[in-house]
Amino acid sequence: MTDTPLHWRSARDLTQGIRAREFSAEEVMRAHLGRIEERNGEVNAIVAMIPESEAIELAREADRAVARGDDLGPVHGLPTGVKDLMDAKGLPTTHGSLLGRDAPPAAADSMIVRKMREGGALVIAKTNTPEQGLGTLTFNPLHGVCRNPYDLSRHAGGSSGGAAAAVATGMLPIVDGSDSGGSLRYPAAFCNVVGLRPTPGRVPSGRPDNGWTAHGVLGPMARTSLDAALGLAAMAGSDPMAPMSIPEDPSQFLDVTAADPSSVRIGWSATAGGIAISDEVAQAHRAARVALAAAGFTIVDFEPELADAEEAWETIEMFNFYASGREQAAETPDGLRPDLLRNIRQGESTTASQLADALRKRTEIYRRAENWFDDLSIDLVIAPATPVVAPPAEDEWVARVGEVEYDRYFRWQMLANRFTETAHPVVVTPGGFVGGLPVGLQVMGRNQGEFDLLRRTAAIEAALGLVDRHPA
Repeated sequence: MTDTPLHWRSARDLTQGIRAREFSAEEVMRAHLGRIEERNGEVNAIVAMIPESEAIELAREADRAVARGDDLGPVHGLPTGVKDLMDAKGLPTTHGSLLGRDAPPAAADSMIVRKMREGGALVIAKTNTPEQGLGTLTFNPLHGVCRNPYDLSRHAGGSSGGAAAAVATGMLPIVDGSDSGGSLRYPAAFCNVVGLRPTPGRVPSGRPDNGWTAHGVLGPMARTSLDAALGLAAMAGSDPMAPMSIPEDPSQFLDVTAADPSSVRIGWSATAGGIAISDEVAQAHRAARVALAAAGFTIVDFEPELADAEEAWETIEMFNFYASGREQAAETPDGLRPDLLRNIRQGESTTASQLADALRKRTEIYRRAENWFDDLSIDLVIAPATPVVAPPAEDEWVARVGEVEYDRYFRWQMLANRFTETAHPVVVTPGGFVGGLPVGLQVMGRNQGEFDLLRRTAAIEAALGLVDRHPA
């Protein structure tokens, strides 16, 4: 037994405790509902919920399943929330847009929500996101700003900002997120939690516009890599309606344990190939390197060649905005955030040769990245997760880092965007604190190598000892 409150117990401990009847799913649910009532008003991470009575009944049914001896999914009995870009039956999907303010409750689950429910998750809420998932800061005209649990005057990040803040505050033990330009990674870094951007196809996507894209992927967010692995076990697997889905048994991720640091060789990048990094983040990054070397990790200097990824990312990303948003742009352009409309118009003007060149470049970058591991005899590439600590809550994007100025919201995301173009799995995990604000490490592994990647980031977490640090 432990004196740790249920809302701070790990997702793995909670599932094991429910199965062993150490405590009930109902007790777990009530603990998290209480935490939501206590913290959500100031953080604004959760924007819709099912009635409390329904949530309690879901938990009671989960307990009845345990009593009957039913086969239980990997996240059986865990309350969770769904990013407000994904349909969850019984909850509205607003996309953070005024156009969605009167959205009715969804009639069916999206693919990832269906898999989470099949894995035993109890879906009780929708988490805050920027309008249409635009950018790495969460604010929108419908629900407002999602605030950083470590400093309410700062952003929580985005676009999975509500998800990160809910996990960081103990409102939910595990959540889903999505990522094409850092949307799982930036909020994880800002909120001292773990976000996994998996290999494209690892988590099947029901995306309607382009089911073949490697840009936007779905993945878990939790407080540790071991809990993220648990979430991946529930989300991953093949699906006949997802053409890129990977036909491997997701239960393998239930067996993730921390690696031996002495077996891990890291290629250490200070700038991801030339990105401007603030002095405070660089300081925390250097301190993390010293600590990991002292823990037994082998570390070699490495600056990856990734500058050419930026143009390719922008071309593909803007075209994807056009593919998914052209109807709205045609029907209700005045109802869209100006940045979103600009993206759609830019994507619309993309030429065939520009798109062909970007797709070719992405292929080159993937192959280049895969060669790094053998050429340098490394297991991981580590770079900063963000160029700055969480910015002020009134900012729409970070317009300047050092002497470098950014004229559009996605320019300061290039630390994430460059790694998106490799199409390799990336974990962001806690790396330090500066002035009370979290700093993250961005850790890339081999293609389809989530199992080993999560084992190694779990070892990093054990060495740095930051995952148990919670907001005051």
